[in-house]
Parts: sequence; structure tokens; C-alpha cells
Amino acid sequence: DTVGIGFLFAPKLHPSMKYAAGPRKQVAIRTIFNILGPLTNPAGAQRQLMGVFTPDLTDFLANVLGELGATSAIVVCGYGNLDELTTTGPNHISHYADGNVRSYDLDPMDCGLRPSHISELLGGDAPTNARILRGILSGEVNAAKRDVVLLNAGAALVAAGRAADIQDGMVLAADVIASGAALAKLDALIAFSQELGKDGAG
Repeated sequence: DTVGIGFLFAPKLHPSMKYAAGPRKQVAIRTIFNILGPLTNPAGAQRQLMGVFTPDLTDFLANVLGELGATSAIVVCGYGNLDELTTTGPNHISHYADGNVRSYDLDPMDCGLRPSHISELLGGDAPTNARILRGILSGEVNAAKRDVVLLNAGAALVAAGRAADIQDGMVLAADVIASGAALAKLDALIAFSQELGKDGAG
């Protein structure tokens, strides 16, 4: 409530899920836990964007989220079975709203985005990813990585009821970045998290 944005670390908020962490690493393949995690969101989010590793599950999971109480839920599978929207090829999307699910494919070019190669989207270690994120939100990074952020933000804004479609959501997200509000929100989250860390250490 203080910042308006947050991060929920599953092992801390799902006491039972921490027992699955070890076996999941040992098995090293996708299991039911890859799906259960997002479905057992302790925040009880009624509007959400969820990624999944196969297009065969988007429709099913969108319906499940509806059964769990969601009013608007978008489940996506990106080209190449990525669990997020991507500019590397067509994406499959299932949108639950008003008791129904609508599934469709979305080509990034239909959103005015340049097709990219997966190599253009790769991140790195935590410090590298932090620099990339700050670069996107500060307007210093204006290539494929920014396009992917806008595409996913656009979908999230549709799920949130703030945009009529993904293209409209992308325009809104770009405006928020250009205004500096997105970077300011990130800095507020960092400051709040650091303050909590001090309190916890004390």
C-alpha cells in the first residue's frame, strides 16, 4: 500500500512451497509446480497476467483463474514456448473476462514492433538485469528489450482494465516511461525494500 507495487517471493509466502524447491532443482524439468505457483497467488489477485510454457495450457489456465475468482486474467505463451510475450514470433493468448475465454494469436508486427532474435532479449546476472531494467525505464534502452517490456506491460494493463487492447496498453506504458513515473516507482520500491531490510536487521 505504501509504494503501490511489490514483489512476492513464493518460498516466503507459501511455507509449503519451500519443500518443493529442492526436488524441483533436482528433477530439472517442468513439473506441476511450475503451474501451481502462479495459481496459488496469496494476494488473491482478481486481475492478472500469467505466462505458461506451452500454448496448450493457456485456455485451460485462463478458465481455472476464472474459477478461482479472477475477473480478468490473461494467460500467454510466447513464441518458442516462452512464458511471456515476445517479439521473436507469434504469441498465443487466452483472455478470461465476463465468464468467457477468448483465445487468439498475436504477431508483434501487428503491434508495430520490429521482429527480433532471442539473442537480443537475453539478460544476464542480477546486476546486469538491474542495469537493463533501469536503462529501459530511463529511456536509455530503446531496442528489442524495451519492445518486449511494452508488449507485456500492454497485456498487463488490459488485464487490469486500464487499456482496451494490447496496443492501447503499449501506448500507455510508453507514456508512463517517458514521463519518468515508471523509474520513480522503481526507485520508490528500492528505497522501501532497503528500509525494510534495515528494520529486519535491527
